[in-house]
Amino acid sequence: MISREQLAKDLLYYVRLGEDSSIEFKAVMFTGTQIKSPNKDKVAHEIAAFANGMGGRLVLGVDDKTRDVSGIPEDKVSATEEWIVTISQQKIDPPVRLHTRLVQLPNRSGDLKTVICVDIPRSISVHQSSGRYYQRVGSTKQEMRPDVLARLFQQRSQSRLISFDETLVTDTSLDHIDPGLKQRFLRAGTPEHQQFRKLHLSAEDDFAPADSPERWGLSLCGVLLLTANPTEWLSNAYIQCVAYSGAQRDANDQLDAQDQTGPLDQQINAAFDFVRRNMRIAATKQIGRVDVPQYDLGAVFEAIVNAAAHRDYSMTGRRIRLHMFADRLELFSPGALPNSLTLDGLMENTATRNEALVSLLSRYYSAREEAGRQALIERRGEGVPKIINNSTRLSGREPLYELIDDELKLTLWAASKKR
Repeated sequence: MISREQLAKDLLYYVRLGEDSSIEFKAVMFTGTQIKSPNKDKVAHEIAAFANGMGGRLVLGVDDKTRDVSGIPEDKVSATEEWIVTISQQKIDPPVRLHTRLVQLPNRSGDLKTVICVDIPRSISVHQSSGRYYQRVGSTKQEMRPDVLARLFQQRSQSRLISFDETLVTDTSLDHIDPGLKQRFLRAGTPEHQQFRKLHLSAEDDFAPADSPERWGLSLCGVLLLTANPTEWLSNAYIQCVAYSGAQRDANDQLDAQDQTGPLDQQINAAFDFVRRNMRIAATKQIGRVDVPQYDLGAVFEAIVNAAAHRDYSMTGRRIRLHMFADRLELFSPGALPNSLTLDGLMENTATRNEALVSLLSRYYSAREEAGRQALIERRGEGVPKIINNSTRLSGREPLYELIDDELKLTLWAASKKR
């Protein structure tokens, strides 16, 4: 990522020259605390057009006609930044990932004004805004003709070989790698940066100079596996664990609560330990003690691994939720089922949303003893059958998979000593 000083110089250069296919200016006007202009829909069109093309930059606080640096009032900067992020997530389908930076530029009188620089990378998806598809042509956006749209869909479907988990996480660099976390990936005789690229742990920043050391940062995989605290960049990348004494979500009945952060493998193991610590073990009164755990730990481990490996990390504001009750365990994983997978086909079919992440977890990480295998994740399609069969055998009730508001919910029913 380029320095703030260099970014300011670059922006001033474009302010002098005007808009082109890679940059758009927008003055921001307020009525009280509300943003009067630019129009939300038109801004959404601009963002989608950049994402559908080669990416680009939107600068809020510069008039597109006069090229005057009008700026954004200091007390309204935060709200404006939230406004643009909300547009990118709620008015564009699928949502667009963007990166914002605050920069001060001089106006024509020499007074420094705060502007918001919004970088929009080239997307691997095709985005629509208000039901229409836009592209950037010169300094303007245009609705795509059917033939152009068809070609773009074909190109992007092929480019999905580069999945979201391989894309760059902005504001990261290779310096953010924790030395203790990278050793498992390294092999003697090959430079580290080449190995990180090959394993999709690093990704290229298209906005950095070609020969700059800042050209390479961490991919989503890299952040999840190589940094001590992924939530520093991915605020939703953690597992929320809560245990209740009753059958409902009631703060008064809360027994234990913990947010599992850290590298992804540590999150998985910590969430598993949370379940094992909080589940009850009953004993039958037969001759010789027979312990009856509430849940099959192999099934629990499988479910947590699946949630962490296959969730949709592009969904903002969503985290994995593991909630334990007196009679059940509920596990929510952000994102609908990937590709053409259906609830009815979970037992027979497999589909991977995060191909690079799943590959790394299966090759470089060990499973808990309760999983009955060596690798943290297996790729033979045995996970869901194991969850269903083992849990049904223990509790007498088949686990329930549901799709609720773009989340996959799994309910495991607790066993009792009566069985």
